[in-house]
Formats: sequence, structure tokens, C-alpha cells
Amino acid sequence: MSDPRLPHLTALARKSLWLSTWIIHNANHLRASADGLKVGGHQASSASLCAIMTTLYGAVLRPEDRVAVKPHASPVFHALQYQFGQQTREKLENFRGFGGAQSYPSRTKDVDDVDFSTGSVGLGVAQTLFASLTQDYVRAKGWGGERPEGKMVALIGDAEMDEGNIFEALLEGWKHGLRNTWWIVDYNRQSLDAVVREGLWSKFEAMFRNFGWDVVVLRHGTLQRAAFAEPGGGRLKDWIESCPNQTYSALAFQGGAAWRRRLTEELGDQGDVSALIDRRSDAELAALMGNLGGHDLPMLLEAFEAARAHDRPVCFIAYTIKGHGLPLAGHKDNHAGLLTPTQVEGFRAEMGIRPGREWDPFEGLDIAPEAMRRFLAEVPFVQRGRRRYEAPAIPVPERFATPRQASLSTQAGFGLLMHEIAKTDGAFAARIVTTSPDVTVSTNLGAWVNRRGLFAKQAMADLFRQERIPSTFNWTFLPTGQHLELGIAESNLFTALSALGLSHAIFGERLLPVGTLYDPFIERGLDALNYACYQDARFILVATPAGITLAPEGGAHQSIKTPLIGMGQDGLSAFEPAFVDELAVLLRFAFAHMQRSGAPEPDPVTCLPDAAGGSAYFRLSTRAVEQPVRVIDSDLAADMVAGAYWLRRPGPNAEVVVAYQGAIAPEAIAATGLMAEDRRDVGLLAVTSADRLQAGWTAAQGLRERGSPGASSHIERLLADVPSHCGLVTVLDGHPATLGWLGSVLGHRTRALGVSHFGQTGTIADLHRHFGIDARGIATAAQAIAPGRRIRHLQLA
Repeated sequence: MSDPRLPHLTALARKSLWLSTWIIHNANHLRASADGLKVGGHQASSASLCAIMTTLYGAVLRPEDRVAVKPHASPVFHALQYQFGQQTREKLENFRGFGGAQSYPSRTKDVDDVDFSTGSVGLGVAQTLFASLTQDYVRAKGWGGERPEGKMVALIGDAEMDEGNIFEALLEGWKHGLRNTWWIVDYNRQSLDAVVREGLWSKFEAMFRNFGWDVVVLRHGTLQRAAFAEPGGGRLKDWIESCPNQTYSALAFQGGAAWRRRLTEELGDQGDVSALIDRRSDAELAALMGNLGGHDLPMLLEAFEAARAHDRPVCFIAYTIKGHGLPLAGHKDNHAGLLTPTQVEGFRAEMGIRPGREWDPFEGLDIAPEAMRRFLAEVPFVQRGRRRYEAPAIPVPERFATPRQASLSTQAGFGLLMHEIAKTDGAFAARIVTTSPDVTVSTNLGAWVNRRGLFAKQAMADLFRQERIPSTFNWTFLPTGQHLELGIAESNLFTALSALGLSHAIFGERLLPVGTLYDPFIERGLDALNYACYQDARFILVATPAGITLAPEGGAHQSIKTPLIGMGQDGLSAFEPAFVDELAVLLRFAFAHMQRSGAPEPDPVTCLPDAAGGSAYFRLSTRAVEQPVRVIDSDLAADMVAGAYWLRRPGPNAEVVVAYQGAIAPEAIAATGLMAEDRRDVGLLAVTSADRLQAGWTAAQGLRERGSPGASSHIERLLADVPSHCGLVTVLDGHPATLGWLGSVLGHRTRALGVSHFGQTGTIADLHRHFGIDARGIATAAQAIAPGRRIRHLQLA
């Protein structure tokens, strides 16, 4: 061990292996369990990565580097941070318990400076790639130069490489000239259920090289390489490299005697080879055969530090044994397996841990505690303390000017609003970054891009413009550009938004990301959207066109349940305006809301935790509708943001209220007119956000139950003067459950209209009539729910 750090790293790895194993054992066998459920914790998966993570965090990483930890190695991460003083014993003792260290590293729930949340396998991996592209974007703008560039590192299980989003991300990284990214594959050749296929490493290597990555294969450790230099070592190396994965794993589990027997049987009495084997005891032979590159600290240190010398992306394929150093090493069932109490006691003796000292950071080490403290205090990774940055909020204009056109769709209105922003100078427009999966033009971002340009690290001219070929769009790539063009992969869009939306916390530079896609294809990237929100990334998602109003496209392109996704997704406020002046108010709110980071306390008026901020989702339409001519004062704007307002306030004797959301507004307005002569005091409620209405109502109920009797939500106040005998008809171009709950607020009879089956091709009128959400269908529902004189216009139709 010529490097003076290696004795300390060896001690750190040893302690991390013990602590990660003990954390899980304590949670499953020692901590009281009220429900009797297995807690779990992945002891074998943690052991597999112990040396790699020790080398990274103990020597190689710098404060500017960011890591997505393999989800199942969470206990090793927590153990290391505990030794660095960034995690508490209380949290470790409560691992996987309420308020304890999380099962998988979490930015929002763990206290030990997690860079990227992981858990849904594959997503953390791709996050590092898009974080690196975000770093390049920030640097290209001349921001953040006071800090060094960092490496974006992913620790990946080999079975995790089956996830399709990883391959989509690799392609996007190649397009954008990816830099400063390390993916370290824990190649233990075991998945959750079994052993992986033979030769998988060669497929990985070829794939990464094809995408322009350096590939470093860490196969043989220091002991093995020394043995290969002995007489007969070449034959041993050939045998190891041709040994099937299942055989190698089984022998690793069986131990030194099994290794000796198999090697003697298969290599035979070959003089030098036999002597090489015979010179070693069973324990020494087991140590030799288990000395793969991913467990060898000197080799790992050398490989990682060599890669720090350049900025090319690197894939490290690190051979490991799952469960290395534990009694269950190599067993094909060890993924969910746990050491028995008897095995833990044997492991305790092996590690030199006295009863009652299990949590002592220096127990069982052969280095003096004071020397170990000094080493830990000097680790490069911890030199700047907690690395969760903050960035000042960017002032948002007090109002966005509403385009004045008699008839306009919300999608077109969005494009016009973005174009007006693009014309302005100042920090607000400069900090906006847009992105789209090859639907930039068809989601009306073209004018923004014409003004602000596409982003690339190196300038690339629009050849059509150079050749003087007429075109509506200026497709010029520049380092100053503010639009990140992506390929058709919705998962990449949401992962990019996640990375861009964490720039303020990761790189200390605030960005205002806006992503666009077709509304039905939210579902193609839903896991990545959920992951972005779970990390508390901040962005605006504009999904358009939406619903069956995209009539000629047919059922596959007509979104139905996306309003429910918007309501159900934590961290995301969903809006569906009908008119462009509503959109202007709501978009302005969203740009401010995405920058807030206060306490999640309920607002006294809306009962919503708006001070905490969050992301926003806009469900827009290509359907042009007649625009109202009105002045929006502060009260009306506040109602729009809270989720609804009266377009026509019901009278004291109201028999019917129609509540609509989105582009179905013309039908709702027409239906109100159809029934006005035959139903008294008809009201028309314009819903801009079923999500915020329902969230506020739910929060208000909870507040009242917890001792705040005066708590009242926006929808309760809106419906307070509606007579109890009045019926509600709710309607939208989406699933009827989106608004169907409104009757539960104060007990009004309700008929919920909407779309609950796949659409088909046709005109808007055809499909509205087919699904019963045209004006006649709304009036028919009103007649049924508010019995009385037959509505005469229904008789005439």
C-alpha cells in the first residue's frame, strides 16, 4: 500500500460494510415491529458497492461532484455520511422507519446531502447525464464560474442497465456532446431474481464506445494481477475469464475449499498452476478469487483519479461479487436475503465489534480514532460542508399582456405569450430555458426559438437560411441559445426538466425551465415526471393539444385521464384554462410559484401551501374559442389562481349550476343560454384548476379536524350561496371524475360529464355529440338533475 490514504480507506470501507449491514439487521431483527412486516434493506447489494463508494467519497469526489447512488446501496451511503458527521445515529437506528434514513436516497427526506433521489431504477442514472448537460448550459451562459466544474456520477446495478430510459438518455447525451459524466456499473452479474446472461459486459462496452464514451473495465484486482504474474498465472487468468457467471457466483458462496476443488478438477495437475494454488490456504485462495476490480481499493483509486484528468464521459465496468465480505456472498437468492442473527454474530466477531459498540464509528478499526478523525476531516468531498445551494428568485413581471384577438386557442396564446417574453430584456427572459421532444414548432414554441435561438456548445448555422431557402423558422444553434431540442423520447424530456429544475440547488444558478409535449404522451414519460416532482425539481410543463378536441387525430392521440394525473401528482399544480387571459394570469403565477421555497404552511385564504412553491402543468388546446373582452382585476386573478371563478354568478333561487374546465367553455356557455328560460338563476362556474380546488378543499377539511374551525377553502366559499336544492352539472374534455367530486363539497346533486372511453376521428362537433358533452348533452343532464318544466330548446332540437 504505497498510497498513504489506502490504510484509512481500507478502514473506512471495513467500517462502512459493518455499519450498512448492521443498519439493516437492526431494522429487521432488533427494532420493535408493530405490524410484523419485513423491513428489508439489501445487505448483499450494499456490500457489492462498498469499496467503490468508499473510494469515491473517501478520496476521489470533490464538493462540486454530484452522485446518483444505486438505490439498493442506500445503507452504504448513509453509513459513509454518518462517519463524515452528516448523518445521525437516530436516523440510522430508524432506517426505513417513520422519519428515519430513507430506503433509497432522497433529496427531500434525507438529511445527509443527497444529490439526486433514486429508487425507480434507471432514472437516477439518466439524471446525471442531463445534470451534466445542465452544467454545460449554465457555463455557456457565463454563470457559476466561481465554482469548478463537477463530475456527474451514477452508481448503477448491472441489471439496472435493462431500463430503456438509460438507452434513450445515452443517445441524447451523444447528440449534445456529453462531458464530465461517469457511470460506474456494479457488475456483480446478479439481478433481483437470478444471475445475468453471459458476456453482458462486452455488450455494455461496445454500446458505450459507440456513443463516444471511454470504457474502463475493472476486472482483476491487485491480488489477481500479482498471481497472474506468477508461473502458471496465465492459465488461471484464462480460467477466470471463461468461467460462467453462475459458476463463479456459486463458488464465491461456497468458499476456499470449493474454489480449490474446482480449480484442481478443471486445470488438472499442471505443475505451475497447481503450485500457485497449493501455495495458498483456503482462506487465501478465496480472497484471491474474490479480488475483483470493483473490490480493490488501489485499482479503483488509480482508475478514478486517472479519469479526473479529462472531461470525457467514462463508463467503468467494475466486476464485483454481490454480497462480497458477507456470508451470503454470491448466492443467487441474496438480493432480498438477510443475514440471520447467528450469521451477524459471526460477522461481528470477524469485524471485532464489541456488544454495545455497534454504532461507534471507530470500533473494530486498527487505526487510532484520532488519526481516523483527522483523515475524515480532510476528505476532499466534505470540505465545503452541505452542498445544497440557493439562488435568488428572478423577479417576474407584474402582469403578462394578453394577446388581443377575437378568437384564439390556448396553445396559440401560449406561443404568443412566450414570444412577447422573448422580446424583452432582463434577467427574467434570460433565465428561461425551453425544451421539447421534437415538437417545438407544433406546440407553438417556434416564435420563442426564432428570438432566443437553440442551444449548443458550438455554433451551427441554419443551412436553409444560408442557402436562402424560405422558412418560417430560424434553426440556428448557439451557446447563447435558450432552447434545448430533444429527440422523441418523453422520458428524456421529464428527466431534462428535472435536471434543469434543480440547477439552483445543484449549481447555484436559477433557471426557469419550460417543457412542451403533446398531452397524451405525458403517460409515456410518467415515471420520469413523478421522479422529477419527488426531487422537488421546479419547471413548467405545457401539454398541448389535449382531449378529443384534437378530433381528426383519433383515439390514440386524444388524452382522457391526464387531468386526473395532474390532480394526483404531488408537487405539480395542474391548470386547464379556457381563455388566453386566464392563461396569462396563471402562467405569471407559475413562473413565480416555481421559485418559492418557504415553509409548507397552508395559505389562510386558499388553504394551499403556496409559500413552499412547486412546478406547474398546463393542459392546453388547439381549439380556437371566442375570447372575452374584460379587465381582470386582482380579485378575479386571485380566483383564477385558486382554481375557479363565477363566469355567471347564480341567483338566490338557482336550480342548476354548470361547472366546466378548459376548451369545452363554448358548449357550457351555450348550454347555459339554452336552459336560461326554463331553469331559474342558472350559474356558470369557470374552473381553471380542479387540482387546486380539490387540494384546497381537502386541506381545509383537515385543518378543521385539527382544531381550526374557521378554515375554509376557495370552492366552499364559491358554492356557499348556491341553494342546497340546486343541481350541479360538471363537464370537461377529459375524464368526468376530474370535476365529479364538486357535489361532495356541500352536498349538491351532481351529474359529471366528460370522456371516459377512447375517442375516434371526426369533427369536434361529432365527438362532443358522441360523448354527450355538447350544449344539448349538458342541457339534457341539467334537465335530469334539476327536474321541472322540460327545457324547450331540447324539444325543438
